[in-house]
Amino acid sequence: MSTSAPRATVFLDRDGVINRRIIDDYVTCREEMVLLAGVPEALRALQAAGYRLAVVTNQRGIAVGRMTRAAVDDVHLYLNSLLAPVGVRLDDIYVCPHDRHEGCGCRKPDPGLLDQANRDQPVDWAASFLVGDSDSDIAAGRARAVTTIKVAGDGDGRADWIVADLPAAVARILA
Repeated sequence: MSTSAPRATVFLDRDGVINRRIIDDYVTCREEMVLLAGVPEALRALQAAGYRLAVVTNQRGIAVGRMTRAAVDDVHLYLNSLLAPVGVRLDDIYVCPHDRHEGCGCRKPDPGLLDQANRDQPVDWAASFLVGDSDSDIAAGRARAVTTIKVAGDGDGRADWIVADLPAAVARILA
């Protein structure tokens, strides 16, 4: 466990927030990782404002055999390489590799990935945000009382804020 001071963190879902979601499938390789418009610049603005950037992503495709954990890790290396030209490096990437019914505690809507981030570096929960595109993302953030922001996606929108995309979420965070 880290002994550093708690840090304001922006927890980011991956598919549908940072990169294009593949409907009814998974991003399984580098070629399928396509950043959404404005994402690198939005992340740079958060980083410049001092936020820790922590991706929290359910990757059920590992459990169902669509990709390996090594392939997911490679996609994340590639993601960081796409962000590097604008000076962004994601601070942390937390992955739940489990299927929906495994009862793991790390799969959103459970807050286990956020708790793991807190164990690695204490989170200033009151100053932190979670940006996601699904109700399960929002539920994970609400479980730790961070401000929740839902970008265009499915569900009933019980987030603190609802916006069109990550750049709009970042504008709200930094306002």
